[in-house]
Amino acid sequence: MESTPEPEDGRELYALLHLSPDASGEEIRRAYRQYAQIYHPDKYQDPQMKDVATENFQRIRDAYEILSDENKRQIYDIYGMEGLNSGLELGPKLNKPEEIKEQLERLKRRKEEEKFLAHARPTGSIIANFSVPQYLDGYGIMRGMGMSSEVQLPVSKKNTVVVGGNLVVNGTDGTGAASAVLRHQLSSVASVEFMATAGLRSLISVQTFRQISPHSTATSGLALSLRDGSINLSNAWTRQLSDNIVGNIQLALGTDSSISVGWQKKDEKNSAAGDVKLGTNYFGASAHYTRYFSTKSHGRVLVELEGVYYLISLITALDFEIGGGRRISEFSTGVSWRFELHRAGQKLVIPVLLSTDFNALLATSVFAIPSTLYFLLQTYFVKPYCLKREKQKELEKMESLSSQLTEARRAAKKAQKLLEPVSNRKKNRQLEDDGLVITKALYGNRKKVKESSESNELNDDVASQVLDVTIPLNFLVSEAGQLKLHEGIKKSGIMGFYDPCPGDPKLLLVEYTFHGQKYKVMVDDYAALLIPQDIHQI
Repeated sequence: MESTPEPEDGRELYALLHLSPDASGEEIRRAYRQYAQIYHPDKYQDPQMKDVATENFQRIRDAYEILSDENKRQIYDIYGMEGLNSGLELGPKLNKPEEIKEQLERLKRRKEEEKFLAHARPTGSIIANFSVPQYLDGYGIMRGMGMSSEVQLPVSKKNTVVVGGNLVVNGTDGTGAASAVLRHQLSSVASVEFMATAGLRSLISVQTFRQISPHSTATSGLALSLRDGSINLSNAWTRQLSDNIVGNIQLALGTDSSISVGWQKKDEKNSAAGDVKLGTNYFGASAHYTRYFSTKSHGRVLVELEGVYYLISLITALDFEIGGGRRISEFSTGVSWRFELHRAGQKLVIPVLLSTDFNALLATSVFAIPSTLYFLLQTYFVKPYCLKREKQKELEKMESLSSQLTEARRAAKKAQKLLEPVSNRKKNRQLEDDGLVITKALYGNRKKVKESSESNELNDDVASQVLDVTIPLNFLVSEAGQLKLHEGIKKSGIMGFYDPCPGDPKLLLVEYTFHGQKYKVMVDDYAALLIPQDIHQI
């Protein structure tokens, strides 16, 4: 049976009114009247006290309006304040808890679907190709340009539509294509993809993916060309050979039939891959090795059967790549620079051809000079600046948290001040009857509370993480001389409390007297507490 999610606010509304999660409607009304008598703004003439009372009275009234409404209470019990604030509503004809929960689940699913559909993910890239030799020869510096864009739109949890297109211009020649893909998730281990492409290579295709075992996957595809009617079949198998090695086999049947075998290996510092491909009219082999110097830079060597290429990449938020290569053929890539900028799913690539001839001195220069500048900038400017910014952000975060905690402590103290007169009257009545009197109560950081249990004074270090809650606990003592804190309710939500150390384990220390005897007990933040009990006697 599926468990009900626990609200993230620790049932604060129940703590605020000092109620059990199983409290009846009459208990809720009685608790509201008790606190309303203390915090009603009309009782106070002093402007500051009136403001404090108004603020706390509003909190009490809001809690009462939610807990006294059966439907709202059901939403709060299951989803907390997030469920109420997200606009979940229930119809007036739902009476049974099962019906209410079913409606809540249905509304939550609808909200999740709306949120899911709102997250279209656009990506794109622009490539601007520059040529310095062409410019020096009296022609334009722009050699060509390419653009591509893609938008992924989730239609449902199992269906995604992808629409994209690309345009490439090289000198006086150009080409473009548009594509649409429907991706359907058949199960947790299988999916199917339908694609249609219009342009130079107009085709329609279908591709299936399936995870055969925890370490193996298979992909099969069928493509029909709309230009010549040719059909191409493809199959691929991938196997996880070890923790960081993957092997694959690909088979293509059609106008360009081929078979290839490859492998990939990757860990934190190194990446390597290689493949051998055999086709009806050709044979090829390639391998590459990449060394990651840091999270922002790496070096790469690519080797193919036709020749050797060297590509050194310096990757930052502004990716800067430089490279040189020479083919053992009539074509030569020469020496070039390559700039890349990535931002919010978009990519701008600017290759700059510096020379059509491969020259060792020029290649060394275009590598050494920018690399040196890059590492100097990183060492003496970028890293110090980033460290300074991180420290500044951390400081701002700490200052913000400190300010919030200071304000929360001030609000808790003000709430205690309004509770104090009634708390003292209850305390004096218990003293007269030799009943239950809270002599010391501390709430906060577990370690600091334990240290403070042996001391009568709180030093500055302890005081910032521990709150004296003697007044609110004396207020909660019943006429029968008992104090009960309910299980599963975070104690920081009790009126006059606050959380002095968010994220840290917390403890409540209570020292009290009963019938002339001294008692002491410590309980965790969400644990129940019932006093007096003989086992607490010192």
